[in-house]
Amino acid sequence: MVAHAEDVTLGIGIQNTTTNTVTAGIVMEKLGLLEKYLPKTGKYKDIHFKIDWQNFTSGPPVTNGMIANKLQIGMMGDYPLLVNGATFQNSNDTKSELVAIIAYNKDGAGNGVVVRKDSPYYQLSDLKGKSISVPFGSAAHGMLLKAMEDRGWKDDFWKLSNQSPEVGTTNLQEGKIDAHADFVPFAELLPYRGFARKIFDGVETKVPTMHGIVVRKDFADKYPEVVVAYLKALLDANDWVRKNPKLAAEKIQDWTKIEKEVVYIFLGPSGIHTLDPTIKPKWIETIKYDTGVLQRMGKVKQFNADAWVNESYIREAFKEKGLDYDKQKASFAGYEIGGMDPLCKKTIKDPRAGGEVWIENGAITAYSSPDCTLAAVKKATSEGKKIDVVYLFDKTYGIKLFADKAFYALDAKQPKHPSIVPFLLKNDAAAYAAKHGGKVADYTEALAAASVGR
Repeated sequence: MVAHAEDVTLGIGIQNTTTNTVTAGIVMEKLGLLEKYLPKTGKYKDIHFKIDWQNFTSGPPVTNGMIANKLQIGMMGDYPLLVNGATFQNSNDTKSELVAIIAYNKDGAGNGVVVRKDSPYYQLSDLKGKSISVPFGSAAHGMLLKAMEDRGWKDDFWKLSNQSPEVGTTNLQEGKIDAHADFVPFAELLPYRGFARKIFDGVETKVPTMHGIVVRKDFADKYPEVVVAYLKALLDANDWVRKNPKLAAEKIQDWTKIEKEVVYIFLGPSGIHTLDPTIKPKWIETIKYDTGVLQRMGKVKQFNADAWVNESYIREAFKEKGLDYDKQKASFAGYEIGGMDPLCKKTIKDPRAGGEVWIENGAITAYSSPDCTLAAVKKATSEGKKIDVVYLFDKTYGIKLFADKAFYALDAKQPKHPSIVPFLLKNDAAAYAAKHGGKVADYTEALAAASVGR
């Protein structure tokens, strides 16, 4: 008798527009990476897996899909992750398990608050009594709660409402709200699109932020090799991005409609987020800390983070790929810009003191300093080349910036050739300028001040 193949649907909840989750979702889907690793022998020889990629704009609906068993694997940010774990722990059906991380920023960068470009508000305290929206239950919501707790602000400090990224974006553009808080990539995307300005970044909370992968335990227990296959595909997707980040950014733009320049600021070298699937002790400490924040605000009850974590699948994926899990788990190193600055003829020793210039329809080139980066812009422009985008790094926090959206301190010690120091926040630029006898400048002024050799 010929055995009939058993069809098993594997529902995977992905977030295409959440840029730091793409290697666990749309990249894997478009490159067919999961199919490459799905088991086909032994108990799997008569099983046919139908992969059902389901796209969401935030984490909480993914949890709903997992509870309904329409999704067996899901991805989401830190606060939604812990709510997912806690929800399943309080259920009699099954549990969820954290099996890997997708990407992280160890200092919290990625979530942020934006206002309209012409807004008079430059810091969170300016929003007292104003209207601000955020996707409730998201990583950005957690960032806001932490920022409020740090400052001793009560719930009525501002008028907080629940809006998805799409609704919040539209309402900000139309002036229906004063500010919008959101997760990756919106605090970069909206300024890049030209109508918003970032006034707060999650890096200021100094609490790590990350997106991770959770699975239903009943599914993982029944099909452990499938979970390992998924994580091996994740490792391949991460390698694909790092091998050619410019091409990856262009492809991800095609697939998600998030501009390539925004994709690159997160996932390119020295990007805002680091692709690394290992579950580091620091992430579990962070989840425990985040749980405390939500408990103090009555948003969640008990949650045992240690019982929720299951490293066995990602360890096995590393082992089968011939990789050293423990070595990677102990490292916070990402891949950085580097090489020789072709204009100033210097080795790029400190990536976060450098910059990059992306020529329209051309290459992305790294430089050793803000001065050299902006001088390269002037040179390229003089040669008739068009600039796509310029990246620099914030002096205070070391996070990647769009140079034309940054604030600058021009150090006046050498008035003819002032040093150029970029900042995300106007107040930081002003404080630095005051301390060093300089002045605050915009991108045009910084560009005018740039010269080769600094």
